[in-house]
Amino acid sequence: MTTDWVRWHEPYADPSSSLSRRRAVVQDVVGRWLDDRAGGPGRVLSICAGDGRDVLEVLAGRPEDACLLDVALVELDPRLAAAATALALGAGLDRVEVRVADAGATDSYVGAIPADLVLACGVFGNVSDDDVHRTVAMLPGLCAEDALVVWTRGRDGTDPTPQLRRWFAEQGFAEREWHAPDDARYSVGVHQLVGSPTPLQPGRRLFTFLR
Repeated sequence: MTTDWVRWHEPYADPSSSLSRRRAVVQDVVGRWLDDRAGGPGRVLSICAGDGRDVLEVLAGRPEDACLLDVALVELDPRLAAAATALALGAGLDRVEVRVADAGATDSYVGAIPADLVLACGVFGNVSDDDVHRTVAMLPGLCAEDALVVWTRGRDGTDPTPQLRRWFAEQGFAEREWHAPDDARYSVGVHQLVGSPTPLQPGRRLFTFLR
């Protein structure tokens, strides 16, 4: 893996960038999920969380919700993980755990699942199709009953998202929202587990980044 993921995050500084627009969609979904929970307790899990802003910036403005949620951010890059930790501490989010760990390994999720909200943003475009399929198949093992999964995927060249959406359906997820603007290449899917959660298999590999 040769990508400098800290530099990859730099376009977020431009509010008009595709990445910033994508994050705004994800944060809107997170905010509405919090509204629907009406202040109840729960668990949030972010896979390949980066600097955690998808979740943390929302919770920072909603301390009444943050105090009831256990949040786990799994990020392999120590620089991004440190940025997430600093953001959480600065916002007074004391129930956030930042794990410097390989999100592609099921053992990295021990103690953080089952989650009521799972974010898989910036993952599926960086791994093989087989790994995407395997990860979607194992998502019920990360989820609590009725959990919501928010995921992203670029639509460069041949659009892979119709197949991805079918894979979610095959694993017992119902599509709740689909965001794919005509003037951008990103897409955001929101799927709810309507089937049964499954035990997560230890010692398994979900995915490996290709770049």
